[in-house]
Amino acid sequence: MNQNEEIKTNIPQRQFHVTGMSCAACSARVEKAVNGLPGVQSCSVSLLTNSMGVEGDVSEAEIIKAVEDAGYGASVKGSDAKAKSSAANRYAEAEEALKDHETPKLRKRLLASLAFLIVLMYFSMGHMMWGWPLPSWFEGNHVAMGLLQLLLSAIVMIINQKFFISGFKGLIHRAPNMDTLVALGSAASFGWSVFVLFAMTKAQMTGDTAAVEAYMHDFYFESAAMILTLITVGKMLEAHSKGKTTDALKSLMKLAPKTAVVLRETTDGSGAVEVEVPIEEVVQGDIFVVRPGENIPVDGVVLEGESAVNEAALTGESIPVDKEAGDHVSAATVNQSGFLKCRATRVGEDTTLSRIIQMVSDAAATKAPIAKIADKVSGIFVPTVIIIAIITIIIWLIAGQEVGFALARGISVLVISCPCALGLATPVAIMVGNGKGARNGILFKNAVSLENAGRTQIVALDKTGTITNGTPVVTDVLVADEKFTETELIRLAASLEAKSEHPLAKAVNEKAKEEGLVVEEVSEFKALPGNGLQANLAGKTLLGGSLSYVRGIIGATTAVQTALYQKADAFASEGKTPLLFAYDNKLIGIIAVADTIKADSAEAISQLQNMGIRVVMLTGDNRRTAEAIGAQAGVDDVIAGVLPDGKEAVIRQLKEYGKVAMVGDGINDAPALTRADIGIAIGAGTDVAIDAADVVLMKSELIDVPAAIRLSRKTLTNIHENLFWAFFYNVIGIPLAAGLYFPIWGWKLNPMFGAAAMSLSSFCVVTNALRLNLVKVYNASKDHKIKQIAMNQQMANQTTESEETKMTKTMTIEGMMCGHCEATVKKALEALDGVSQAEVSHEANTAVVTLSGDVSDEALKAAVEEKDYKVTAID
Repeated sequence: MNQNEEIKTNIPQRQFHVTGMSCAACSARVEKAVNGLPGVQSCSVSLLTNSMGVEGDVSEAEIIKAVEDAGYGASVKGSDAKAKSSAANRYAEAEEALKDHETPKLRKRLLASLAFLIVLMYFSMGHMMWGWPLPSWFEGNHVAMGLLQLLLSAIVMIINQKFFISGFKGLIHRAPNMDTLVALGSAASFGWSVFVLFAMTKAQMTGDTAAVEAYMHDFYFESAAMILTLITVGKMLEAHSKGKTTDALKSLMKLAPKTAVVLRETTDGSGAVEVEVPIEEVVQGDIFVVRPGENIPVDGVVLEGESAVNEAALTGESIPVDKEAGDHVSAATVNQSGFLKCRATRVGEDTTLSRIIQMVSDAAATKAPIAKIADKVSGIFVPTVIIIAIITIIIWLIAGQEVGFALARGISVLVISCPCALGLATPVAIMVGNGKGARNGILFKNAVSLENAGRTQIVALDKTGTITNGTPVVTDVLVADEKFTETELIRLAASLEAKSEHPLAKAVNEKAKEEGLVVEEVSEFKALPGNGLQANLAGKTLLGGSLSYVRGIIGATTAVQTALYQKADAFASEGKTPLLFAYDNKLIGIIAVADTIKADSAEAISQLQNMGIRVVMLTGDNRRTAEAIGAQAGVDDVIAGVLPDGKEAVIRQLKEYGKVAMVGDGINDAPALTRADIGIAIGAGTDVAIDAADVVLMKSELIDVPAAIRLSRKTLTNIHENLFWAFFYNVIGIPLAAGLYFPIWGWKLNPMFGAAAMSLSSFCVVTNALRLNLVKVYNASKDHKIKQIAMNQQMANQTTESEETKMTKTMTIEGMMCGHCEATVKKALEALDGVSQAEVSHEANTAVVTLSGDVSDEALKAAVEEKDYKVTAID
């Protein structure tokens, strides 16, 4: 393994709640302050959720102090006793934190501001521009009008004092933010107007009526108040829209059950009774009951009863799933019909619902790589704008313009600039995209995985349990002659296989159970490892097993037998395992068993290919079987005979050609899932695979792989749109506000219009992100096809490492009858030092062994024969 190559790790983050942030400049300032602490490995601040995730060896107190020194507040999430008491309370606290508390406050501020602003606008613009009437005692009393405007604008400024407190606090801490721009713009308008008012009083005293009239047109009191009011409008719209982005997460939290009905033993020992208890009192191993219409309280396994369970809350699948004894159930799903008695297997934070909520929350608290550009710009944006505003005023004064004109241009620059749009462009799209995925059973663990999934160029699929169902089933039943019907063949075969625990035997028994057949009791049952089964039924010998085993006993004396043997070979070439059965020394037929591909596998692979993605199948099966399955599924390339650690090596090689997503479900897939650029775990798989992956598909359907990539691509497009709008708005707006176009076309921007534009910019970005809720993740009609990469043919057709560079030996082995036997022999050989790989075929009765060291024939033979198979030759 290349030591310099980075391997993904899931390092737990400590989560903090940050207060006082108003824009992207604030979040950049907090990140810089915390990242500067010795021992901090990474810090990610989310302006959207006011949260911060920190990794590293540093105390919580030091982190909080660093945030406070930067001018903001911080607290550890879930630090209070109530939050620690139970999962239910943690959900309640988190749900409360996600509620839109800002919109009601901003609405009150806005209504109060409007009440005074309307009066102010009547006296300023209404009277001065349109001649609206005023009370008689204002006639000719311009100083009184100025004083009234001062009073009204001051009241609006007091109502919106938060802008000034936050803005000037940022200046004091040398971390100016958006509020600083607003505060400076409004304060400059107000300050200039006060100066003009005092100048007016002097002109009034000297009797200079013309000067008094002229000064009336230099008041900017209405601008000072209007700027604050319009920004408050934008803030309220932004807060409301931001609240909508967390709807998916809040909906998940509302699903958390509050109580459970468990069975508790009575004190007098008379038996168990049903007791309703708070959900936090349920412990692993408790027996709980669920009646029709009730929510399942915790994850568990059904002990008694049958029912249909609606799992739409977790998987997005609206069709109820039938449950019976032995099946697993999940918290927050709804029992629709029957009575269920279950044993709790996962409680508290370990339930599926809790894990989903944690994944969605973590994704919101992390940052996508694409956000780095906006973060860098946001960190220097506000100081740069302030400098541009000062330069603008100076240049216009040097150019000979009046102070009022120059000041208006500088104020316009301050109030039109919007760092919030830059800061929100990425996180709002990530939050909405992640919520959309969660509603469809597609869970992205972090923002990085949501972004990178859309960049996938190669998808590597594990075969068993991913492309296929993972459980052998009967696919074909072929009788030898008309004396035996298919039903009779299955009944006799099931009678023989009933006492066997072999996976292939279970497939035959399941087929008999499906058809309602009653099997007969056999005697003198013998299992011949690697060959087959033998028993006595009604005084006659009943045989079943591999082609070589049955043919060795029955022979090939008739045309019918020869034809059946040929058909068995044909089944084997299709990736199926033929089981031959004989009764009373006569061949009676063949039952073919195979691990069939999932119903949606071919469609999912086709959709991936239509996106321009190359699809590779990885499997430990021999090439003959692998290619048969690969042909059915329609993959581009088959890489067979791969060991678990070999999968990880293949992924490393595939990454040389492009971005790789690995899809798997087993423990043996974990190294490959970790190595891939994107690890995608099938939800029904093991916990190890899920923990190692970046994306989890809760429905265990392969069609969710193209859906996840499709959603990621749509989210990336949305982020690009948001960033374009944010940069474009500022690049166009700032020069316009500064008066750059005034000498050419006479264009100038009133500060009030600049404030209106600023108030709408963030709202537009957030609203655009909300459009992701309209994305149809399963609609492939609008897929964009990227250019498919070309792979080296040797890589595409490899079984593992190049066989040309290593010594190989071919062993002829008798007794293998199915894929299970192949796996047994393969495992035994590859356990030997010096054997790097063994490709085993029960159809060809061979094992091709690749050697990396000196291994004797005797050692190879002993390893195989120890497993009750016979080695007849080694070449």
